[in-house]
Amino acid sequence: MSAQTPEELSGKKCVPCEGGVEPYAPEAVKAQLAQLDGWQLTHEGKRIRKNWSVKNFLAALAFFGKVAEIAEQEGHHPDLHLEGYRHIWIEIWTHAIGGLSENDFILAAKINRLPVE
Repeated sequence: MSAQTPEELSGKKCVPCEGGVEPYAPEAVKAQLAQLDGWQLTHEGKRIRKNWSVKNFLAALAFFGKVAEIAEQEGHHPDLHLEGYRHIWIEIWTHAIGGLSENDFILAAKINRLPVE
């Protein structure tokens, strides 16, 4: 599978995953990650993460609210972290397979389109 552009990913919808599918191979993960600005691999290549610094505490919560709306629409929920009132990060992976799937990259591409204060 070739890497998809952020526009291609944003045009897709996450599909339910109950397991039973293989996570992306490391080469596919790296190729897809290269298409997504600011995301990096964590947890031995099984998760992706992006960090932001926002204007203030309320801006952080507002951003998380926007992420939550997308996550609910997609049925795919990331881990949201807030530290020191304005430093935030998001981690995404497909829990059911213990690694990365197309859903993770779809969600990351949609999150990248959100405005950040």
